[in-house]
Amino acid sequence: MARIQNPATSSTSCKATSVNRWAIYKQLCVAKSVFGLNDRCLAVLSALLSFYPENDISAKTGLVVFPSNRQLSLRAHGMPESTLRRHLASLIDAGVIARRDSPNGKRYAYKTETGAVEEAFGFSFAPLLTRAKEIEAAAEKTQAETKLLKRTRERLTLQRRELAQLYDATPPEVDPKFWEPSYQQFRAIVDGIPRRASIAELNDILDNLTALHADITNHMNSLNDATELSDNHAQNERHYNESHSESFYEDQKEQFIELKEPAQKLSHSDSGLSLANKTHQHSSLDLDMVLRTCPDIRDYASGHVSSWRDLSDASRIVAKFLGIAQSAYHDAAALMGQENTSAIIAWILQRNARIRSAGGYLRFLTQQAQSGRLSIYRLLMSDPDQVMRSGC
Repeated sequence: MARIQNPATSSTSCKATSVNRWAIYKQLCVAKSVFGLNDRCLAVLSALLSFYPENDISAKTGLVVFPSNRQLSLRAHGMPESTLRRHLASLIDAGVIARRDSPNGKRYAYKTETGAVEEAFGFSFAPLLTRAKEIEAAAEKTQAETKLLKRTRERLTLQRRELAQLYDATPPEVDPKFWEPSYQQFRAIVDGIPRRASIAELNDILDNLTALHADITNHMNSLNDATELSDNHAQNERHYNESHSESFYEDQKEQFIELKEPAQKLSHSDSGLSLANKTHQHSSLDLDMVLRTCPDIRDYASGHVSSWRDLSDASRIVAKFLGIAQSAYHDAAALMGQENTSAIIAWILQRNARIRSAGGYLRFLTQQAQSGRLSIYRLLMSDPDQVMRSGC
């Protein structure tokens, strides 16, 4: 049976301190890369520590254990002796244990008449005592780096996900000359992420993605500013025309309310926006037809949808659910009327799975209406891809 060396006769000089054997073992498991150890080396160290009679390693109890290769192999889960010797050498090279050789190179101990170990030859745990603080500090540093690495990876994942969502929800008004190179840059950054990246590498990648996100945000803001200026100018022109023609206002009002009647042509002297009669040709469009082609809108109504007012109330709720900006909804209603806009919102909801950006799509349809190329009836019978290709 393996025993330990009596400290009174030990020739190994070591400071009279103590350390819990399993606590320092766990610290070595955490900081194994710092000391160049692998899992098999740690398994051998665990087997060696199991021969120590106390939980606390100290000079008072003794520092040397001397198990035979057979005993050590059994406690190392049957590890072959050749492998055992290789990992013992690695532990010694790492400065975790020390060898105290006998004259003939074997492990044994001299005992007193009372059975106490007088002198022992084998493996000494003295390095664990002298390097206890170093091992503890290495474990704490490794844990901190692991935590920081995890947090950095999480931030990187969130940034990747947010950028991917931006590219998936490409609004129709973006400039392809900006969007395509931006997406290619995004793919190049993502595809170049190493499988085992360091914290410094991850921070560099995160900085690149953050800068790319800022470029996209600035581009989108410039588009929104341009759209708002254009919309405000068109709205001012409409207000000017309405203030000079009461009969024109009545025609517009009738157009907004009666879905079955063709729209009157609306001219803007500066903006060039017009509503041709073909924009709102609703040969047989009625509320029942909208509900038959777009039944999902019923789920957002407070009760039974029996009037255009009910559909309008439900469409406002759906617009918020789909993330449609209030300005986009207001512009559509001002141009096409509340009922027409409600029908379009119902159609977008019904086909939302195939539409990447509901707000961008509503603006696109509003632009189609401005140029006289939108028919609500044909829209209800179409799919989103067909609308984007040919208009309605």
